[in-house]
Amino acid sequence: MTRPLYYDDPTQLSFAATVTAVEEGRVALDATAFYPEGGGQNADAGMLRWEGGEARVTDTQKDKVSGLIWHTLEGDPPPVGTPVVGEVDPARRWRQMARHSGEHLLAQAFFRINPAFRVAAVGMRGPDCTLDLEGFPTEADARAAERLLRETLARHDLTLETRVVPEAELPNYPLRRPPQVRGQVRLVIFRDETGVPFDVSACGGVHVPRAGMTAPVVVLRTERIRSGLTRVVFRAGEEAAEFLAATYHDARALAQGFSVGVPDLPARVAALGHERDALKAEAAALRTRLAAALVTAAPVGEVAGVPLRALTLDDPALLPDVLAATPPGEVCAAVTPSGRCGIGSGQAEVPAGTLLTGVLKTTGGRGGGRPDLAQGQTTDPSAFLKAVQKHLQARTVPFP
Repeated sequence: MTRPLYYDDPTQLSFAATVTAVEEGRVALDATAFYPEGGGQNADAGMLRWEGGEARVTDTQKDKVSGLIWHTLEGDPPPVGTPVVGEVDPARRWRQMARHSGEHLLAQAFFRINPAFRVAAVGMRGPDCTLDLEGFPTEADARAAERLLRETLARHDLTLETRVVPEAELPNYPLRRPPQVRGQVRLVIFRDETGVPFDVSACGGVHVPRAGMTAPVVVLRTERIRSGLTRVVFRAGEEAAEFLAATYHDARALAQGFSVGVPDLPARVAALGHERDALKAEAAALRTRLAAALVTAAPVGEVAGVPLRALTLDDPALLPDVLAATPPGEVCAAVTPSGRCGIGSGQAEVPAGTLLTGVLKTTGGRGGGRPDLAQGQTTDPSAFLKAVQKHLQARTVPFP
């Protein structure tokens, strides 16, 4: 069995130990400060050094049957009995602890906003951590929980306490949710300066010694997921601070480009959105007028008693408007050099979709549509307009 030094002091990142077992690519030690993967928390990484050698620790796993903690190494492992010195990667460990403690504290904040907001699952594998909550919390609830936790961390010095208690004693503690283990249960408690617990959870992970070290805890978004749960995505500690700083830097650069301050950026973006919408509407109106003018200017030919206007368009964006501008009683066929094509029909006896399907069987491509308007793509745009005339002349299309 490996003694878990990370429970004695989660801030202890270097230690001395002895190799007790060796397998291909990994070693077990009599004691370790490397936290093994579990409880939603990633495994620690770092270095093992011994006389005449060293190796990087890339993964740490616990064998629940034997109690051995195995350290996966890059390179050849030292033999059994070798004294080693371990060094846990401090950046990885501190960020993992901030994520885990932030998860406990934010979950408690949600629970205090509404006891229906119970945790169903958690995820802390990357900077963007998740709480899957019952009770359908809204964005407003998320903001309220975030504000409660922010005020708590700013105004109170919550300190970490861990203890292992018999299962029978659990009713004496204000647990946020029932434990998932039986027998002896490890509790993680954050208490304020008067000794009142802010959060009590059954947990086998490692945590920061003071809750303030998780600040800031920032909710990034909420989203509804399967089984009627709401996923809250958040960041904590250094990773949250880095995210906020980078976001502000980008916002400041964007605001400078608009000649406004960061607080005025939302209003400026909203104004630009309104301006964009107005310009889009104006462009659409102009496109409709241009399409009508192009159709009017196109000569009308009669094919088998059907008035036909044939157009070649440079801009494919004009195609829907040109077809929609087909005069009553006439048929309009249009094609672009890229092969976009279509037929508009103002005659009930010449359905556009049927005619286009028949033409595309000749020129290649696919398309279809309603009786009054059909669009598609032809592989032979140069032959499209002539094929329309031929189909009208031959009456090969089964018009009703």
